[in-house]
Amino acid sequence: MNTTPLSGAARPLRSAAARSATRHVPQPGRCTLVGAGPGDPELLTLKAARAIAAASVLLVDDLVGEDIVALAAPGARIVRVGKRGGLRSTPQAFIEKLMIAEVRRGGTVVRLKGGDPFIFGRGGEEVQALRAAGIEPQVINGVTSGLAAPTMLGVPLTHREHAQGVLLLTGHNQSGAAPTDWALLGATARQAHLTLVVYMGVRGARAIQDGLLAGGLPPHTPVAVVQHATLAHQRQAITTLSALAQTIARDGLASPSVIVVGDVVRGARALADAAAPAASGHSGKSPATTRRCA
Repeated sequence: MNTTPLSGAARPLRSAAARSATRHVPQPGRCTLVGAGPGDPELLTLKAARAIAAASVLLVDDLVGEDIVALAAPGARIVRVGKRGGLRSTPQAFIEKLMIAEVRRGGTVVRLKGGDPFIFGRGGEEVQALRAAGIEPQVINGVTSGLAAPTMLGVPLTHREHAQGVLLLTGHNQSGAAPTDWALLGATARQAHLTLVVYMGVRGARAIQDGLLAGGLPPHTPVAVVQHATLAHQRQAITTLSALAQTIARDGLASPSVIVVGDVVRGARALADAAAPAASGHSGKSPATTRRCA
């Protein structure tokens, strides 16, 4: 008996079943960590804008502005995963699990983060979690506020006459971590002629001030504090190290702010503007402090 036709008929049936099963298995997606910059949408890189527009799911940080979120495709799903010090925040572990789940569902996931993902943005933790799940993410850099804030005042972070380097620091330590040795950092900045850029330092300004002074930085060292850098409601103060905490309290400066410490601040346009009322004999703000709305 010739059984070839039966055998031949069975093979297409199995192939159809296999094809059907394949169609129902979600193809893995991808994840990109995108730096949204300090707030001004025009400071986005072209690569970042393209990634936002191509995303099917965006996990958006609290400080990312609506003008940037609006670049997403009309059908994209927007998930707010805000994290701000002192306020109710989305747990980091939940964000990481959500990223992994959306990629496994086949989504084109963008984790949209303020500033730069790899500068105090917990991007390293998220990359580590994704890789542990077998997902290799892409990272697109953004303009960090520690660069944008002084630039808005016309202040360089390095200058051949004033600063040979920059230290980027956080003023908010992880719970349980050893306190920052601000005295050591002050001594290092003085000896090596460094600019100090402190993120998340407003609440700890008194400890920062006292420590840097104890380390030998002169009391008259110029300091800039910039809140909401690059946005229309930007505010700032130019002061000295010995008056840092007092200035922040008096002017009501709050998070998100960047504190810049060093002689490079002497070049701030705002410093010249602040001195103008005193020079002309008119009353006004203290020459040590000024505000500006962009």
